Amino acid sequence: MPTPILDAMDLKILRNLQSDGRMSLADLAAKVGLSPSPCLRRVRLLEKAGVITRYVAVLDQVAVGLPVSVFVSVKLEKQKEDLLDRFAKTIARWPEVLECYLMTGPRDYWLRVVVPDLAAYERFLKTKLTRLEGIASIESSFALEQVKYTNVLPVE
Repeated sequence: MPTPILDAMDLKILRNLQSDGRMSLADLAAKVGLSPSPCLRRVRLLEKAGVITRYVAVLDQVAVGLPVSVFVSVKLEKQKEDLLDRFAKTIARWPEVLECYLMTGPRDYWLRVVVPDLAAYERFLKTKLTRLEGIASIESSFALEQVKYTNVLPVE
């Protein structure tokens, strides 16, 4: 799908929805300087174009009992397409993995895993990750403090 061309009004809408996805249409329209009908039309076009992919509630990781973030780098034995696909499909099913990236450089994948405690990460490692075929090495780093977290893209 081609990248949609976003004008200044689209960007205003996106900035406002990123800060409050539950904002009423009337409030959004007022903030961006449109009447509700054209504002809704633009929002629907942004959704249809895949610019807005979904609306979610952002939870506090600690408040829901998942205070531990682990960043895991994985190197596969071989970088064959079928092994990469199998790894990605398996990882996608695991709820502990919030993010997974195919990387360049010395590691093949980078994961962000959230768990309630060290014992839970050990279980995840032993019962899931180390059981995947084709893994050459796994390196885990534990986050000590979250300095910044956002899911707001800097649309200008």
